[in-house]
Amino acid sequence: MKFSLTRAAAKWSLVAGVILPLAMLPAAVQAEESQWDSGEALYNKVCGHCHSPEVGVGTAIQGRALPVEYIKFIVRNGFNAMPAFPASFIDDESLAKVTEYIASLPPVPAAEP
Repeated sequence: MKFSLTRAAAKWSLVAGVILPLAMLPAAVQAEESQWDSGEALYNKVCGHCHSPEVGVGTAIQGRALPVEYIKFIVRNGFNAMPAFPASFIDDESLAKVTEYIASLPPVPAAEP
């Protein structure tokens, strides 16, 4: 069985195979940029709803010098009541920024008995 392309089919094959992927390149480059303006913005809009000492829902994480790898693991996989957050919601660069911000905060004072 022999199959030959018409000029129109060859043209559309070129468009679909070469030009379309090149047109999508800027979107791929943009996806690599940080999704959040700063670690503070991420903490205030996401993490602080539970982990802020004033709220008292999640474990206080500020001022504990938690490593980026540990925070990334917990954020990606969740832990107990904390849900998992995929990279499409919080990218790795933003996790590094929020880790730096959390480390810059003073530790939560111990509660008096």
